[in-house]
Amino acid sequence: MSLIKLSLPQTGVHLYESKHNKGAKVSNHYHDIYQILYALDGDGTLKIEETEYEFTRDGMVLLLPNSSHSIQTKNKLTVLVLAFSNQISTSTEIEGILQFFENRSHHFVLDQFTAGSIRHLLRKMLFEQTEYDVLFKYAIPTYLTDILITLARLKMTSNYRDANEMRSDQIRDYITRHYFENISAEELATQFGISTRYMNGLFKAKYNMTPLQYLQQIRIDRAKQLLLETDKEIVSICFEIGYETISTFYRTFNNLVGLSPHKFRVNYYSHTLEETELT
Repeated sequence: MSLIKLSLPQTGVHLYESKHNKGAKVSNHYHDIYQILYALDGDGTLKIEETEYEFTRDGMVLLLPNSSHSIQTKNKLTVLVLAFSNQISTSTEIEGILQFFENRSHHFVLDQFTAGSIRHLLRKMLFEQTEYDVLFKYAIPTYLTDILITLARLKMTSNYRDANEMRSDQIRDYITRHYFENISAEELATQFGISTRYMNGLFKAKYNMTPLQYLQQIRIDRAKQLLLETDKEIVSICFEIGYETISTFYRTFNNLVGLSPHKFRVNYYSHTLEETELT
């Protein structure tokens, strides 16, 4: 593992582009300054110390000084690198913010809103680096502070989880909102910028089932509700919950429930009728 020295301008902060071709590998190395990496486009695998993360669009990393890391690209990967000196980090504001990261590097997967805020701040920094006027040297550290505050708030938020857990929850939430659509494993993985194999492993590690198994469970739970609470035809329920053929619906329902949809509905109403007669 090698130390790679980076030179910084007088401001102690530098934002620049780092391009990596498809299949490229950046071997394990470290820096003696801070870095924030933002994946602008593409995808790859980022290893920090001994932990690997999928690094795709809107992924972000805070690397502490002397933190070893490497990158293996899958497709062409474009990264914005925000490097800042240890001297900048000891300023009262930034030093206080960095304490929230508990003296370790972090990987973040940004939601759409947060990603928009970060991109806006990065654009401002790129503009200030053109040295538009004499105030640029004050503006750049200010935007760095704003970016660190944004990441620190992600770290602090009670519902913030590590990147892998957050991605699992995002997949689950997507399925819950779109279960009635024609969803395949490949399309779902593409939606989140990861491979099908990686997605299945990630999801199964938390929920003990694959995303498609979860999709079937959501659909059948909804079907059971409609069978018991409405008088809709079974073919209509099949259509509503996202199945293209009645045979697939029947087969899946029977596998998960142990009864056909018709038998499930009849048994419920027979049981309800018996209870009514007894009372």
